[in-house]
Amino acid sequence: MKILKERILSDGRCFPGGILKVDNFINHQMDPVLMREMAKELVKRFSSHPINKVITIEASGIAPAIMVGDYLNVPVLFAKKKVPSTMENMLVTEVYSFTKERSYTVCVSGDYLSKEDHVLFIDDFLANGNAAIGILDLVQQAGGTVEGMGFLIEKGFQHGGDELRKRGIHVESLAIIESLDNCTIKIRE
Repeated sequence: MKILKERILSDGRCFPGGILKVDNFINHQMDPVLMREMAKELVKRFSSHPINKVITIEASGIAPAIMVGDYLNVPVLFAKKKVPSTMENMLVTEVYSFTKERSYTVCVSGDYLSKEDHVLFIDDFLANGNAAIGILDLVQQAGGTVEGMGFLIEKGFQHGGDELRKRGIHVESLAIIESLDNCTIKIRE
């Protein structure tokens, strides 16, 4: 997606260790016009799938997931990183965060995720694929179907996308980062 790639190159910042910061337009301060365009593109790319629910993990995936859910006119469910004392019928998995360098217990209520659900997972980043694999686990526990996974930015050099595609999952990324070597952002064409 050209507009996103241009924005990453102009406003994204690279830090040692494969960190790409896009917090000034995607995952801290958000550009709603760009978010809307990215959501439209993701909806277009998954238009052949029978999606009745969008799912994400808090917190950075919530904004794009809500926009996608709005365009699809379906509910949006986000997995929580803290187990609430009031949640009933809980489905739980563990997810390791590359950015935070720690594991999270991630949960959703089985009241909102079931075998009737055909879900589209939306997130801001795809790196090693840990969040995506956690969502796969939650959807499988519920007996639902993952119709696809859409990401704003994929770190192609971290191979999470390769793993998901090997599993037969329809994965779409709006921009794929080829490398961040020497803190230079190189985007796959």
